[in-house]
Amino acid sequence: MNVKLKKVFNLIVFFFGLSIILLNFFPRLETIAFRAYFAMGMIFLRFLLKLAKDEEKNIFDYILSLGSLIVFSYIIYFFPSIVKSGGILSKIDFFFGFLAVALIILAGFKSSKNLLILVFIFILYAFFGKYMPMALSHSGFSLERLINHTVWGSQGIFGITIGVCASYIFLFIIFGEFLNKSGLSAFINDLSLALIGHKPGGPAKVSIIASALLGMINGSAVANVATTGMITIPLMKKTGYKGEFAAAVEASASTGGQFCPPIMGAVGFVMAEYLAISYSRVMLAAIIPALFFYFGLLVAVHQRAKLRNLKGLDREDLPKVNEVLRERGYLSLPIILVVVLIILGYSPIYAAMFAILATILVSQFNKDDKIGPKEFFEVIVKATKGTVNISISCLLIGIIIGIVSLTALGLNFGNLIMSISAFNNLLLAGILTMIMSTILGMGIPGVAAYVIVSSVAAPILINMGALPIVAHMFCLIYACLSNITPPVAISSYVAAGISGSDEFKTSIEAVKISLTGFIFPFFFLLNPELLLGAVEFSPLSFLRIFISGIFGVFNIACASQRYLVNRLSRIESIILFVLGLLLVDPGTYTDLVALGVFIIILLKNRREERVYEKI
Repeated sequence: MNVKLKKVFNLIVFFFGLSIILLNFFPRLETIAFRAYFAMGMIFLRFLLKLAKDEEKNIFDYILSLGSLIVFSYIIYFFPSIVKSGGILSKIDFFFGFLAVALIILAGFKSSKNLLILVFIFILYAFFGKYMPMALSHSGFSLERLINHTVWGSQGIFGITIGVCASYIFLFIIFGEFLNKSGLSAFINDLSLALIGHKPGGPAKVSIIASALLGMINGSAVANVATTGMITIPLMKKTGYKGEFAAAVEASASTGGQFCPPIMGAVGFVMAEYLAISYSRVMLAAIIPALFFYFGLLVAVHQRAKLRNLKGLDREDLPKVNEVLRERGYLSLPIILVVVLIILGYSPIYAAMFAILATILVSQFNKDDKIGPKEFFEVIVKATKGTVNISISCLLIGIIIGIVSLTALGLNFGNLIMSISAFNNLLLAGILTMIMSTILGMGIPGVAAYVIVSSVAAPILINMGALPIVAHMFCLIYACLSNITPPVAISSYVAAGISGSDEFKTSIEAVKISLTGFIFPFFFLLNPELLLGAVEFSPLSFLRIFISGIFGVFNIACASQRYLVNRLSRIESIILFVLGLLLVDPGTYTDLVALGVFIIILLKNRREERVYEKI
């Protein structure tokens, strides 16, 4: 693409992105019209991006980009009249609805092929579900009925998923880009290094903290690995960590950012919309799960450092905490502002808008990263381009959700799992849901994975007696963890590429160090008190369950690294792992048994000769 065309292209991207910001802050379109306008722009940009990258221009891409404007303009104009008619479609309405689905699928080929495979499976299910076993069968639906429901209805492509993407997700991606432009990433890295860079396994701990803070802002585990991983992975390898382990730490920490408050990568806003509750409640409920996950990661990397006798970085080579805070501490003010506004009851849209303005303002005090008109233009263009793939994923999910609601798949699948879960056993239902969530989320961005999983799996747990917020948080965490779960572990693969390590070994190592993450959702599934604000509880009861949970996380993390205060035997590791599982049970008896066995292993382990793993 020549320079003039590139400028024109960037101008189109900029004005579309700016229009979405303004329409969020000053709504002038009806809800469906706004969502359709957003979808139209994102599909148009998807094909335009393809044209921008290819040296040989394809006339087909020109037709598709122009076609997206025509098709979605038709939908925007005629949607109100079709709703008034009770959903009665003319042949031309059906034709444009079919074209809309076709355009979304074609855009999916360029954005999310893994998700597209899932879409085709659901479409086949809509047509041929009558041949499925009785528990999952339905009467079958025609193409016209499918188009009517997914395009011209309220539970398909213009449903809540693309609505959240057009508002919360888009605005917080913009906010994240402004924060990065203001120098926040460098500030977080330097502050983390100053605080713990000198500790055993310091670089790995820096990776965890930095990736958690940045991952919760940008909402993409893969993007976070690609950015922070370029700094943290080589640093970890330099201090003695093996390539697979270094890559696994970065992948795991970036993945956890998607359910780490206060921003939760914007996934929390989707959950709040589904549950019809305030975002502050979702944010409050996520505190303990995120704390357990990152505590488990920190214990794992610390024990690995002890096992390999790894030292931290020299204090002389690290920045000073006071200097970092004094010189750039003000850069964190926009994040504080977001949290305060949400707690005060302002909508996330207003919180994001004011935070963006605050970021631009505070950047004026940073000579190296000052945001002026040129930087403002670059941020809007980059963030809008960065939203394209997520938006296409959300539109594809709209097709899936439309089919799920049309065929009553969620209800049928829930009945199937409930029949498998003997005696309405919530624990067994949770295990089956965990497996399903991890499989459905493989190879799909965090937001998309959560929406798919929650639409099918959350009702199952709710029917089994789980509270709605508990069921959705359970599904969210496993959907996010699919980013590091082989065989389709995207975050692990990207990290392995930076590290130069084996992709499969990196994925296995990521699962190993995140083992507590794959177990701790059962803590709050069985003990809802661990989700703050989910149920009423006494402080004493919460304290006992919290301490039991933290102790369980510690045991599991030590078992995964086979190290306590000395090297653990395989049998001792298995025992510690079982102790961690025992602590899921809130009973006093199991807690006391676990504590007694742990003390015996600790005393035995302390008397053994210290053995380091060879580097």
